[in-house]
Amino acid sequence: MTQADDMSVLILAPHGRDGTVAAAILSEVGIKATICPSPEALVAALDRSACAVITEEALLNADRRELADWINLQPPWSDMPFILLTHRGGSPVEHLTQMLGNVTMLERPFHPAVLVNAVRSALRARQRQKEVEVHLQERQRTHERQALLIRELHHRVKNTLATVQGLLGATARSTHSVEEFYNSFADRIVSLSNTHNLLTEDYWQTAPLIEMFKNELSHYDDGAQRRITLDGPPVELSADLAVPVGMAVHELTTNAAKHGALSVPGGQIAVVWRVQELGPGRRLDIDWIERGGPLVGQPNRKGFGSTLLHRVLTHQCRAAINIVYEPKGLACHMEIPLVEERLVPEY
Repeated sequence: MTQADDMSVLILAPHGRDGTVAAAILSEVGIKATICPSPEALVAALDRSACAVITEEALLNADRRELADWINLQPPWSDMPFILLTHRGGSPVEHLTQMLGNVTMLERPFHPAVLVNAVRSALRARQRQKEVEVHLQERQRTHERQALLIRELHHRVKNTLATVQGLLGATARSTHSVEEFYNSFADRIVSLSNTHNLLTEDYWQTAPLIEMFKNELSHYDDGAQRRITLDGPPVELSADLAVPVGMAVHELTTNAAKHGALSVPGGQIAVVWRVQELGPGRRLDIDWIERGGPLVGQPNRKGFGSTLLHRVLTHQCRAAINIVYEPKGLACHMEIPLVEERLVPEY
């Protein structure tokens, strides 16, 4: 609906010259007026108008049921203003005024200024009603967002508690002392917290991939040697992807700090990612490449980090993982289908 439609006036005056006179008066002051030939035409146009001027005789001898139904079925914010033109000295027809509800009566003949003032008052009232409509719609959208946020929060807390429980058990199985367990478990909880901080900035919805890498790797970087290289387009990961991917990045970083490129001063890590278009969906490809660290060999057993990469990313994210233990440095390639839909609309 255009603004011009919002401020337009309908006129129902099928007998005599009342319709053309009223339209001419309103036109002179810049108010758009449309003459309706019948009550049916009036009802058909009411949704696109802000006010209706009706002569009393136009309703007395007409079928008023359709108009009455339209008035009764208005939404809660709406109370369409009507101006009823009556004969001077006559008594108001009570059942007509009751049916119209929000009605102003003008006796004929009327001064042009009286009609203009009545119509302008009606237009202002209708404009306020429209503002209420916008306010109510925004409140409804906010309510829906809040309901979705609560659902997402419940889902996220449940998943987070399950993740923490899994981290607790796996860390306990992969460490050999209370101190080692405490340090490993605390580091993993901090990493999980950092990912959640990114998610809560966007109402538990998405986290920027590059910030997840920076959270884990930035404090290892040396400006002079440029030990860390991050290269890829902006990518926002949904919550269900961000948590396991953040855990995987933490495990790769921890492994590099203990055994790989970050365990010696000159080691370097390059992370390159790209988004592949695959018909109806997209896929995130990540390459983690370590160079300049100790010689790398095939491990004798799978550690927790390797198990997490394969199990969590494969099961939760339907990702494909390939880790190659090259002598010159570990290389990890991940292919992760992207989740495109947001649960909660953006503000």
